[in-house]
Amino acid sequence: MAQTEQDGYEKRLGEFAGREAAPPRPGPDPVNVPMIRHWVEAMGDRNPVYLDEEAARRTGRAGIVAPASMMQAWTMRGYAAATAGQDDGSGLGELIALLAEGGYTSVVATDSEFAFHRELTVGDHVGVREIIESISPEKKTALGAGRFVTTERTYLDQHGETVAVQRWRMLWFRPARTPPGSREPAALRPRPAVNRDNAFWFEAAREHRLVIQRCDACGALRHPPGPCCPRCGSYGWDTAEASGRGRVYSYVVSHHPRHPAFEPPYVVALVELEEGTRLVTNLVGVAPEEVEIDMPVALEWLDPDPELSLPVFRPVTA
Repeated sequence: MAQTEQDGYEKRLGEFAGREAAPPRPGPDPVNVPMIRHWVEAMGDRNPVYLDEEAARRTGRAGIVAPASMMQAWTMRGYAAATAGQDDGSGLGELIALLAEGGYTSVVATDSEFAFHRELTVGDHVGVREIIESISPEKKTALGAGRFVTTERTYLDQHGETVAVQRWRMLWFRPARTPPGSREPAALRPRPAVNRDNAFWFEAAREHRLVIQRCDACGALRHPPGPCCPRCGSYGWDTAEASGRGRVYSYVVSHHPRHPAFEPPYVVALVELEEGTRLVTNLVGVAPEEVEIDMPVALEWLDPDPELSLPVFRPVTA
C-alpha cells in the first residue's frame, strides 16, 4: 500500500474512535432462576446465594442474585438472531468491513475488564450500549500483523441505571498461510490471556506441572484461578498439584471457525479432574466420533512452541 493510501486508511480507521459500535439493545429475557441454575451447574459454582432465597437473605440481600460473571450472558441475542444477517447499521459492522479491506480478517479475543456497580436480582432486565474506544496502530503478534480494537460496553438495568461497565479488546489480524503441500500450521497457537490472577498457572505449565489454586483458609480448590475464594471469601491461597487423571465431563467437536494453527475437526473437552475441578482442554489420540461422556483420560503436555506449554488429555486404555 502506497504511503498516501496508508495515511488515508489510518485516518479512516481513526474516525471510528468514539462511535457507537451497535445500537443500544435490551437483552432477550429478564434475569431468571432457570438460566442462573444452568450457569452455576455448568460452572460448578456452589455459592448458595444464587439459588437459595433463605441463604441469600442471611447475607443481607433481598433475595437470589445472579453471578456477576453472567452479566454479558443476559444481553446475548442467541444463535438465530446473531446469524440472521440483518443490517442494523452498526458502526462495528462498518469497522469490520474496513479491517477486512486492510487484510485483517481473523479475530481472537484478548482480554475483558469488568467493573460491577451492583448485583443483578431476579426480574432485572439488562440492556447494553457499546462504544468503539480505540483502534491501535498495526502491531506484530505471534498470530501475524494485527490491530487491537477496544470497545466499552455499558450494561443498564430497566431503569437506565448502570449496573456494570466492560472494556472488551479483540485482535484483528492477517492470518498466516499454510505453505502449499504442507500440513504443518504456519501460525502459532493463540496466546493465552495471562494476568495477575492466572500467571502462576501458566508458569507451572511451562514446568509441566498441572496445579490447582487452593484457598488457604478453607482448603477449597478452584479453577479458573481468581483472587477470592467463592466459598469463604478469603484472599489467601496456595496451590495443589493435580494427579493428571480425570474424565470427560462434556465436549464439543470444533469445525469452525478455522484457524491456521489448528487442523479441524478437533475436540474441545471439559475434563473433570480427579480432585474435582474442571478444565477446558483438548483431547488427543482419539477420533471425534469415539469420544464419550465419562471417558477416563490422563494428562499429557503439549509444547507447540518454545514459549508455550499446555495440558491436553488422552483417553486411558486398558
